[in-house]
Amino acid sequence: MKHLLVTGGAGFIGSNFVRHYFEAHPTDRVTVVDKLTYAGNPENIPERIKKDARFRFWYGDVCNAGLMERLVSRADVVVHMAAESHVARSIWDDRIFFETDVLGTQSVASAIAKNASRIDRFIHISTSEVYGTAESKLMDEEHPLKPRSPYASAKAGADRLVYSYLCTYDLPAVIVRPFNNYGPFQHLEKAVPRFITSAILGEPLTVHGDGRAARDWLYVEDHAEVLDRLVHCDLKKVRGEVVNLGTGRSISIGEIARIILEAMGRPTDAVEPVEERLGQVHRHTSSTEKAERLLGWKAKTRFEEGILRTIDWYRSNDAWWRKLLWMRHIPILTADGEVVQYY
Repeated sequence: MKHLLVTGGAGFIGSNFVRHYFEAHPTDRVTVVDKLTYAGNPENIPERIKKDARFRFWYGDVCNAGLMERLVSRADVVVHMAAESHVARSIWDDRIFFETDVLGTQSVASAIAKNASRIDRFIHISTSEVYGTAESKLMDEEHPLKPRSPYASAKAGADRLVYSYLCTYDLPAVIVRPFNNYGPFQHLEKAVPRFITSAILGEPLTVHGDGRAARDWLYVEDHAEVLDRLVHCDLKKVRGEVVNLGTGRSISIGEIARIILEAMGRPTDAVEPVEERLGQVHRHTSSTEKAERLLGWKAKTRFEEGILRTIDWYRSNDAWWRKLLWMRHIPILTADGEVVQYY
């Protein structure tokens, strides 16, 4: 029987992982700690899980070192997801990103170092944004780190901080760098849910720049499944490793908009171009070789399949997302001091 501590477990990826893991392992316990900022929502965790004796929720901040030491001391596995995680918001208010993403990770890693004798493994969720724009057709784990936004640089700092703790204290750590996730329970500030809800509302889909910026899109359930594998695989295979999580296929933002409009029966020209996003990454495509070799894992959900599931979820969960509509537009401060709205 394992006891997992999941930081940020009420967020988009965290809650999807918690639901997957809790159902897949009926004897294991899961503790979630979450600050419940705007992107952390207790409604993301089903009532049946909240009421189960195997589940425990702590309302708290990963920057609270004392709390993290207490929670880590009771866990076997730590899955660290808690982070501020939006490029545009990081341009408006970058300080909180470094506080949560870097100092919060330091609190978690330090607590694990102090409880190293009982921690089986530490899985740190980084991001592909640490790479910046792709310098090769497929981005492997040796790709240079060239973050292009305050968010990306904060995550790069956390990524390398975990690596330093791994080297200094020999922590049983693995760093994963997931590419762009999409699926149920994602906040409307992200492109896919923003496009879907705009289409439901009969609004045009706002696309930054020429729409050619491309990403590798990973369905969130596939992400949850590979994290489950990381919890249970032979630690010798992954200890100290950095592993990309992606599909090996990139799709442009403009193409995403077209696919969604077509799937929802809207005119494919219902698109409104807006100014290019600051800190834009122009292309991300993951190498999948290392994940296949170490974990025997390859993403199984094609985007065309995953997007239909995601559309169905947003159509069926109107009450969940309508209250977030006011947060789709994000103010940012440009270099000349002008406040502009990002979509």
